Amino acid sequence: MTNLHLDSELLDFLVKQSQQNDTRVPSLNELSDILHVSVSKLREQLEVARCLGLVSVRPRTGIHRQDYSFMPAVRLGLFFALADDVINFDAYSELRRRVEKMYWRDAVALLTYEDRLRLRSLVQQAWDKLRGHPIRIPHPEHRQFHLAIFERLDNVFVRGILEAYWEAYEAVELHTFADYDYLMQVWQYHERIAEAIIADDIEDSLQAFDEHTRLLKNFAERNEQP
Repeated sequence: MTNLHLDSELLDFLVKQSQQNDTRVPSLNELSDILHVSVSKLREQLEVARCLGLVSVRPRTGIHRQDYSFMPAVRLGLFFALADDVINFDAYSELRRRVEKMYWRDAVALLTYEDRLRLRSLVQQAWDKLRGHPIRIPHPEHRQFHLAIFERLDNVFVRGILEAYWEAYEAVELHTFADYDYLMQVWQYHERIAEAIIADDIEDSLQAFDEHTRLLKNFAERNEQP
C-alpha cells in the first residue's frame, strides 16, 4: 500500500478496498456517508472509474470492483488519438511491434505445450476460412493468435498495450481488409510462427513475427504510390 492520492475519493476508496475478497462496492448513498462526499460528485467519479474499467455497474447487482486491466485506459486515450487523426494508428502499431519483439522470448518460454498446440489449431481454423466457399476473413483467429502468445506473461501493462492494439485494429476497420494474397501471406507467417514455437525454436518464431508485422506497412505503401 502506498501513500499515493488519486484526486478522487472513490478511486482512493477502491485502492484501499482492493485487499478485500469482497468485490462489492457500496452504493453511492452509502459511499456519500462513508467518504463525506456528495452523491453528485461521486457519480462523476464513478463514471471515470467505469471508463477505466475499474468497476462494473449493473442495475440489479450494483457496483463491483474489477480486476485491474491496463487496456481500458490505453484504449480510451488511443481512440481519442485516432479520432483526432487516424494516421496515429501507424505510430501505435510501431509501438506494439516493438513491445512484442521485446517481450517475445519471455512470453513464448512461458507457453505450455497445450498453449502451443492451440496456436496450430488457430492457424488451421484460419486456413479453413480462407480456403472455404465462401471465403471468410479469419480476424478472430488473427487477434486470438497474437494475444495467445502473451497470455501467460505476468505483465499487465504489456498485455494492456497489446489488447488495445487489437481494439484499434478493429476500430480503423483493418479487420475488413480483404486482399486475398495479403491474407495468404499473413497466415503463412502465422503457420511458420506456430510451428517454430512448437519446435521450441524461439528465434525463428521471432524472425517470422518481425517479417510478418512489416507486411501491412509494405502493402499500404505500395498501394499509396500513384
